[in-house]
Amino acid sequence: MKPLQSVVVLLLAVAIGVFAAHWLGAADLNRFGEVILRYGGYDYHSNLPKVALLAVIALLVLWLLWSLIAAPFRAWGRYRRKQGRVRLIDGLQAYEHGQWQRAEKLFDGAAADKEVAAVALAHAVRSAQARADAAASDALLQRLATDDATLHALLRAEQLLERELPVDAINTLDAAAVQPLPPRGLWLRTEALARAGRAHEAYGQLGPLRQSKVLPAEVASELEARLAAQALLEAADVNALAAQWETTPKALRPTADVVGAYATRAVALSWDEPALLALEQALDNRWDDTLVELYGRLPAERLATRAANLQRWRSTHDASAALRLAQGRIALAQEQWDAADGFLHEAIAAGAGAPAWEALGLAFLQRGEPALAAQCLANALRLQRGEDSLALVHAAAAAGEPAPRATVEEHGTGDVPPVYNANEDRDAFGNPRLP
Repeated sequence: MKPLQSVVVLLLAVAIGVFAAHWLGAADLNRFGEVILRYGGYDYHSNLPKVALLAVIALLVLWLLWSLIAAPFRAWGRYRRKQGRVRLIDGLQAYEHGQWQRAEKLFDGAAADKEVAAVALAHAVRSAQARADAAASDALLQRLATDDATLHALLRAEQLLERELPVDAINTLDAAAVQPLPPRGLWLRTEALARAGRAHEAYGQLGPLRQSKVLPAEVASELEARLAAQALLEAADVNALAAQWETTPKALRPTADVVGAYATRAVALSWDEPALLALEQALDNRWDDTLVELYGRLPAERLATRAANLQRWRSTHDASAALRLAQGRIALAQEQWDAADGFLHEAIAAGAGAPAWEALGLAFLQRGEPALAAQCLANALRLQRGEDSLALVHAAAAAGEPAPRATVEEHGTGDVPPVYNANEDRDAFGNPRLP
């Protein structure tokens, strides 16, 4: 209590005492009872109201004396708390300025105040992590464990996730002392489950995570789509895959990542028909180049049906390089070499990139032309490194003989020949040009 308040209380006590003494002197209080105190061979007589009033006054005087004696100690405690908060504020400012070591010292000093010790130690840990001092960070984390188990678990889980130890992070967050988890703990546990290959469990936490509003709505939606796709890829068998697909919200099923994951896992489990049907429905509803590329790449059956669907889609999406690449891969799987050459060259001309060159190299290899196949694979590597591709050089052209030129009739539709003569067209630096 403040000194002014103590003085006010004392004055009130004196006023009450004076009034009570006047009342006690004027009234006959013996009828309320008599009190006899025997001490040292003497007897002290008084009535009950007087004894009660004296007891109250004595207690008030003792309390006032205790307040006066304890006042310097309370003042010192208030000073220390004030200094702790000043250090905490200065530490936060130093942390924002990037003065990690100074911030860590200030936070360590602020931790002497028990009321802000947990917050100060947590920021001290972050300061030590910012200057890559693992030993200091671990020591501060150990101190934090005794002050705030929940905050310690959150920081420890973050640290373990940065070290790619998701299982240890899950075990840290599952400790009984930190339950129930705060919103940030739910988010960290969800991320740890996803990284540990337990996306189906992480997907089950999305409801509480959304209710906590720890993530923006857009980020939460992206996380839901990612977890849904990962959970489908983790399905152990066909039954688990079907069950996971049924639990996936209908709004997510047409998205490229989710339906692609479902189709990929279904084909891996030899469940080709539902996989291809899901891709076909998704492409009919909303066109996506990544899905049509997957449609042509999956090692599934129904090659003739897939080829017919790709040709049907070409009437409305003729500019899609991924569609031409898918047609080339299907033709290659059907061993229609000429058609595959034509489609793959069209895909390369349309900008399909390294995957189209790889598929063309596979086509040449299956036709017994390893030299051209090696050139195609080299071009694929060049494109992956950000370099320009080079024109194909036929073996006959390299030997000085006229290179055979393929016609459009030999390779289906398109105007890009499958073999280029490097001696016919070169740029100013002597490099062969693609037509």
